[in-house]
Amino acid sequence: MPAAKGIGQGCGGWARPAAGKLAAMIVVVAGVSGSGKSTVGALLAGRLGWPFTDADALHPAANIAKMRAGHPLSDADRRPWLAAVAARMDEYAAAGESAVLACSALKRSYREELLAGRRGARMVFLHASRDMLEARLRARHGHFFPAALLDSQFADLESPQPPEHILVLESTLPPDQAVDEIIGRLHLSPSQEKMSP
Repeated sequence: MPAAKGIGQGCGGWARPAAGKLAAMIVVVAGVSGSGKSTVGALLAGRLGWPFTDADALHPAANIAKMRAGHPLSDADRRPWLAAVAARMDEYAAAGESAVLACSALKRSYREELLAGRRGARMVFLHASRDMLEARLRARHGHFFPAALLDSQFADLESPQPPEHILVLESTLPPDQAVDEIIGRLHLSPSQEKMSP
């Protein structure tokens, strides 16, 4: 299996979790629309036997309508959505339940909002070229995000840097290989299930 093309320091700042010691681990799979985060996230959750949440489903109706109309979201638009994503993460953690979420998390401030103070949270960012993403979006049907909004996502994108301790993988990896990399690099195990707090 080819090695993942990681950017930055990957998971260098993370300690291997001790068996039976972690109440819950929340893995957020992030990236620009079309990077494959929902596909990889759902596959990862299925492999581990953990619940999966696609953060697109947590957008307020006004945000979805705005994107369908071809208008990019502002920071103000994203604020209640990010709060809803963080609240879902906290619900899983409070229940002692490990889970996987897919969320764009384009800006460093968004990633910090989701990860800050959540010791069991880890993030994986799927990196992709604009040409690849445009081709994927144009081939996708039934989703509210039009390919025309891709420029706005790249305008907002702040690629993860080494100090963030985010695992970055190339989205050219087949989804099953990306999942293998995530499980291996984050030391995930299906046995890391709901536990008593």
